[in-house]
Amino acid sequence: MAEPDKDKKAPIIIKKIIKGGGGHHGGAWKVAYADFVTAMMAFFLLMWLLNATTEEQRRGISEYFDPTPMEVSSTTSGAGGVMGGLTVSPVGARATDTQPIVHNDVPPDQTQQAQFSPEELSKQQLQEELQKREDKEFEEIKEQIQEALENSDLKDLSKNLLVDMTPEGLRIQIVDSDGQSMFPTGSAVPFEKTTKLIGTVAEIIKKLPNQISVRGHTDSVPYGKNANYTNWELSSDRANATRRALLDSKIELKRIANVVGKAETEPLLKDKPTDPQNRRISMILLRESLLKPMTSKKSAASGGTGSVPVDPGYRKTQGNVEFP
Repeated sequence: MAEPDKDKKAPIIIKKIIKGGGGHHGGAWKVAYADFVTAMMAFFLLMWLLNATTEEQRRGISEYFDPTPMEVSSTTSGAGGVMGGLTVSPVGARATDTQPIVHNDVPPDQTQQAQFSPEELSKQQLQEELQKREDKEFEEIKEQIQEALENSDLKDLSKNLLVDMTPEGLRIQIVDSDGQSMFPTGSAVPFEKTTKLIGTVAEIIKKLPNQISVRGHTDSVPYGKNANYTNWELSSDRANATRRALLDSKIELKRIANVVGKAETEPLLKDKPTDPQNRRISMILLRESLLKPMTSKKSAASGGTGSVPVDPGYRKTQGNVEFP
């Protein structure tokens, strides 16, 4: 038998072990865990947004993710994104309504009109809108009174007539001055010129529906120590005399809201309580926004439940003597 070749080398055998991907030794769980963490982060971000934003901001975010061609900004800068270059809150934890979300390609006033219907206006917005309209009407009445006075034989009394705007409404004051009194000293019977001046004013203000508050004021000069008649009675009687003059000028009785005597409690010149100008009659055209209750309506889509009464916020001016 032949002897094997000693120089022949033995073959090299390489064994490759292929490990399986099952069980806890694989990496699929990491992908699933990453998806879970991402979903939880999105969920908590949503919860934070719901708690940290106002209704208007949430509506703006919703419109961004469901846009129409005219609503989404075409810009690619940071100011044209979902937040319009703004943060939800200055501190990141509390909602703020001082800077609502707006689209930068639409003016703020147009955005406000687009987001709110007249039925969704708040109490403050309703009052502001009504006050703007009243201010415009009051300015026109003020100009008409001044013009009527300039074109009449009462031109010399222009310095005795003061017209200005107050939070309550348009205030028309007939004041005394040095050498020019509207009533005789200590009397509640007006001079003829005073009655004529009140009639001139009444002819103009009767065009408006506003109620009228009539108030009498005196200076701080008191009556005698044992007098039964005081500045309270005098101011009340003069206010009531003005009420009668207004009624004689065809002002409807239902427009007289109140007649009040204030005595010397509200001087026109606080640093000069005895000055003649403190003796005056005030006729105030009261703002309808203060007297008439308004109704704010919210649709069901915005979370409203229907009509909501709005407190007019007006209370009668208090006085010592008042005639209903």
